[in-house]
Parts: sequence; structure tokens; C-alpha cells
Amino acid sequence: MTGAKKLIFFFIGCIFFCSAELSAQKKDSSVLKNKRSFFKKDTSALKNKPSFIKKDTALAKSDTVVKLKFRPQVATRRAAILPGWGQATNKEYWKIPIVYGILAIPISTFIYNNDLYNKTKFGYTALQKQKNGDASDVDKIDPALKYLSIGSMQSYRNAFRRDRDYSILWFFIGWGINVVDATVFGHLKEFDVSDNLSMRIEPMIQPQLRQTGLSIHFNLKNTQTR
Repeated sequence: MTGAKKLIFFFIGCIFFCSAELSAQKKDSSVLKNKRSFFKKDTSALKNKPSFIKKDTALAKSDTVVKLKFRPQVATRRAAILPGWGQATNKEYWKIPIVYGILAIPISTFIYNNDLYNKTKFGYTALQKQKNGDASDVDKIDPALKYLSIGSMQSYRNAFRRDRDYSILWFFIGWGINVVDATVFGHLKEFDVSDNLSMRIEPMIQPQLRQTGLSIHFNLKNTQTR
């Protein structure tokens, strides 16, 4: 009986030992499964990282495109600061000599009229002094104006002063035309002026007037992205 009891207790101990080993193996296998799933998540996150990087680089590229986009307001401001600068911004360099040629006309007329205005003004003042008995400045009158009377000298003086003031006005008008030209052609640079422009001619019927005719449709494509 003692030997049989020992065998029974031995078998019971073996059973408990095996069950404990099996449960430990199950726990280890579950831990390994969790580790594998965790590593899978980590690898999926690593795979997703390049997509984020690609998106960030795409956004950076789009930002650089926006920064480098042409702005007509820049051409307007530059043309207002310096004539021809707006045309250079629009890359219309051939217009710069025209701008300065237009502005050179009122500048030259201002110099011409201002010089003659000063001469006739001095001549009128000298003749006025001579009329009052002081002829000290008569010899200093320009030789081309000595034959004029005091009334003619006064009228010429007024005419040259008026033309000089008009020269200043025309100069600012020319400057304004320079700004308008830079603004208009700066905005036109955003529109499609290639062969994609289309024109359609379609028949037209007006029931109210009982008339028929032709209608022309133009398609202008704006290249500005929104």
C-alpha cells in the first residue's frame, strides 16, 4: 500500500507539473502574439511616415509655388516709384525706351519754357524800371528780346509761364500712363493668351422681336488657380 500510494502521488505531481508547464507555454505564446502585433503596428507606422513626409514636401512645394507666383500689384508699385520699372517687372523691356521718350517731351518743354520765362520776366522788370526812370538793367536784356515793347514782353512772359506749368502737368500725366500700362499688362499676364482661346458663332433667335441673327461667344481662360 505504501508503494501504491507513492506511485499515485507521483502521477498526481506529474499531472500538476505538466498542467503548469502548459499554462506557462500558453502565456508565453500569448505574449509573443502581442509582441508580434505590436511590432506589426510599429512597422505600419513606419510605413505611414514616408507618406507624411511626401505630404509635407508637397505642401512645401505648393507654398513655394504661391510665393513665386506673379503679382500685378508689384508691377504697379514699381512703376509708381520709377518709370519703366513696372514694365521691366512685366518683362516688357522694349517699352522702357518708349516710357522715357514720352516723359522726355514734357521735361524738354519745361526747360525751354522756363528759360524763356525767366528771360522775359527779367526783360519786363527792366522795362518797367526804365519806365520809372531807372535804365540800369536794360542792357542786360537778352538781345533777342530787346526789340519787344513792355506790353509784348508781358504777354510773352505770361505765355511761357503757362506753357511751363502745362509741361509739369503733362509730365505727371505721362507718369500716370506708365503706371496704368504696367498695371493692365501685369493683370493680363495671368490670362491665357495662347491658342486655347476660342470663338464660337451660333445662330440666335429673338421671339419677342421675331428676328434671327448670329451671336459670337468668346472663351477667355484665366490661368490663375483658386
